Amino acid sequence: MSKPGGETAELGYEQARDRLVEVVRELESGGLSLEQSLALWEKGEQLAKVCEHHLEGARERIEAALSSVEEETGDGQ
Repeated sequence: MSKPGGETAELGYEQARDRLVEVVRELESGGLSLEQSLALWEKGEQLAKVCEHHLEGARERIEAALSSVEEETGDGQ
C-alpha cells in the first residue's frame, strides 16, 4: 500500500482518527454549502487513507511477529 500524500500524511493514527471523527461530526451537523461539504468529504477521505495506512503497517508487524513465533515453535500451520 502506498503512503498517502498531502498535509495529513504526517499524522499519527490517533491524530488522523480524531480529525476524521471531527470531519464526520461537521458533515452530520449539516448547514454547509455543497462546496464546503465536498471539501470536508475529500479531507475525510485523506484522513481515512492515513488511518488505513497505519493499520496496514500494524497488521504487517503483527503477521511478521506471529510468523516468527511459529517458526521458533516449529508450528508452521
